[in-house]
Amino acid sequence: MFSRKSFLAVLALSTTLAAPLAAQAQQFFRIGTGGTTGTYYPVGGMIANAVSQPGKIVVTAQATNGSVANVNGIAGGAMESGFSQADVATWAQTGTGIYEGKPNVPGLRLIANLYPESVHVVVKKGSGLKSVADLKGKRVALDEPGSGTLVNARAILAAYGIKEADIKPEYIKPNQASDKLKDGSLDAFFFTGGAPAGAIAELASSGTGIDILPIDGAAAQALQKNSPFFAPDTIPADTYKGVGQVSTLAVGAQWVTSDKADETAVYEITKALFSDAGQKQLSAGHAKGKYITKENAVKSAGIPFHPGAAKFYREAGVLK
Repeated sequence: MFSRKSFLAVLALSTTLAAPLAAQAQQFFRIGTGGTTGTYYPVGGMIANAVSQPGKIVVTAQATNGSVANVNGIAGGAMESGFSQADVATWAQTGTGIYEGKPNVPGLRLIANLYPESVHVVVKKGSGLKSVADLKGKRVALDEPGSGTLVNARAILAAYGIKEADIKPEYIKPNQASDKLKDGSLDAFFFTGGAPAGAIAELASSGTGIDILPIDGAAAQALQKNSPFFAPDTIPADTYKGVGQVSTLAVGAQWVTSDKADETAVYEITKALFSDAGQKQLSAGHAKGKYITKENAVKSAGIPFHPGAAKFYREAGVLK
């Protein structure tokens, strides 16, 4: 028979052996977002908090250069998931657009369509710049390589008959562009992201008056015809201090992953995102949080859903 001492020794040993097994069972799931002053980063942190399940799945958000960098990071195994503009995700998965003739990512899969990302073209108030067409010959920041903004900026400039060689381009983050606009060493900068965007809101509140140029009319219509990912959008008045309503274009923000991601983990994450508790956190956490619903999640997919996400949406009755 076991003595009490022997029993306690066996119990201690079994607990010691079980501990690493429990640790192994916990999964880590990274979300590649964007720059810290954009919209992807705070939304990523908000989602990570809403869907993490301690001891089971730990979800973390990390700063990156944005859409293209995230898709490439997922393909290379540097992260399990990331945010991407819908156009970039579809081009990457199908080998079209900016991925034509380059290695594509056929295994890219969708977790959820999240919210519309507005194209911002920010200038100083009183600069005399009234249209994207006025940017010819100006110092314009197009965001960093690897960002969806850079892809959009090039397409929008082309729609207005402006080549990259026709401007003095800079490839910097929105917060750096904001500082340069403020000190007069930059004339305009592009940013695609959910409004309000941190860097732009901070600039507008700093005493530096700003305007956001409209993207509408014939140029916008031609762009939508050639790039159906763009949709008409409005940035409401007073989204940014002193800025009235702006007509612009938007593209969907999507949460994407790899077909190699664990099906159960993706299912649990998707279920947590659209649980009552998850939805409350999203609504309270950011202005774009209210758009992240299971009904919106399955709209304008563009690429196949991950099986784990698809399983949840079928159970929820929003996907056939």
